Amino acid sequence: MLREPSDAAGEAGAPEAESIRDKIIEELQTVYDPEIPVDIYALGLIYDVSVDTEGKAAIRMTLTTPMCPAAEMLPPEVETKARAVPGVTRVELDLVWDPPWSPAMMSEAAKLDLGMV
Repeated sequence: MLREPSDAAGEAGAPEAESIRDKIIEELQTVYDPEIPVDIYALGLIYDVSVDTEGKAAIRMTLTTPMCPAAEMLPPEVETKARAVPGVTRVELDLVWDPPWSPAMMSEAAKLDLGMV
């Protein structure tokens, strides 16, 4: 899966940075695509979350399509949720289209919830 910690998160090695990363992911699991009843993390829209030892969070994400109706609301909601996590000093959000999202990126639980398995 694409959601493994980036090298920057791994190099930081600080337990606090890893704990902050985990809390950010928990928060992102409360964000839902309005057209699909699955959180954006399980949906596979979050490609990477890393936190450095100074609390800077870097999030790489995509949307289901470039013309996604939620394009104006999801990225700001992701930034807001990440900023609210104690210990986060800054959030850099990178909205990417490569690799393009596909249903194969969804978690098994999400596929099951949507009747895809």
